[in-house]
Amino acid sequence: MEEQAKQLAELLRLLANKNRLLILCALEKSPLTVSELNTYIPDISQPALSQHLQLLKTALIIESAKSAQNVQYAIADDRVREIMKTLRTNYCENA
Repeated sequence: MEEQAKQLAELLRLLANKNRLLILCALEKSPLTVSELNTYIPDISQPALSQHLQLLKTALIIESAKSAQNVQYAIADDRVREIMKTLRTNYCENA
């Protein structure tokens, strides 16, 4: 039980960031490229967006797939997908 609490605390720490939540709100709809994500989050630079994506990818929350010259990102963790569905109802509607 303690290990599960530790894992949950780490997951929530990663989610407790405005930009990462905006990324996940956008990805909850469909896989997107960095450029497409940047239209959802225009107030963040592309390098900063890439850093957030790398954090989420390292934590196995998202995955990437190369398609031609683009890399598309998608939510990989079913737990996060469920969390984002719940959050979408109350918080992500405009994302």
